[in-house]
Amino acid sequence: MYAPLRQCETSDQSRACLCSVTAEMKVSTSHLQQLAIFTTILTGGGIGTMYYLQQKRFAASDYHRLAVQKLEACPVAMGSLGAPPLKVHNIHLSDRNNRIDQHTAKIKIPVTGSTTGGYLYSSSIRDPDTNRWSLKLAVLQLREGQTIDLLNPPEAEHTQGIDSGQWQ
Repeated sequence: MYAPLRQCETSDQSRACLCSVTAEMKVSTSHLQQLAIFTTILTGGGIGTMYYLQQKRFAASDYHRLAVQKLEACPVAMGSLGAPPLKVHNIHLSDRNNRIDQHTAKIKIPVTGSTTGGYLYSSSIRDPDTNRWSLKLAVLQLREGQTIDLLNPPEAEHTQGIDSGQWQ
């Protein structure tokens, strides 16, 4: 493809330079198209795999699991969603409500039942001594605007008045 390098002498004879003989490089358009398609598929597959692994990591985490377990244990919240069946969806990675560091985790988990859906807002703190997560806040906000505090579940008829203003 490339011509070999050869040594050229300048008029000064004391200096030498390396010059290359130019060669014409021919690549067909179809080969370039195939390379572009292959690169696009490989990049898309890599991004899709990373997204899947990141979502799987969130779903397996203690702070996520604790919030979903608290939702499943609240009959008022499950009844409001029309669950079972309860569908827990992937979190939105670009949502600013999802903040996780080594000591705190605040996540917004989309959930749906057979009648409606909403978001499960949770806040957890990791105990530095035991290295375990504990749930500090778990609030279900339904699409209709109704909020349910899962840590202090209301009676079946008192689900309207709970404020989740810190998540707005």
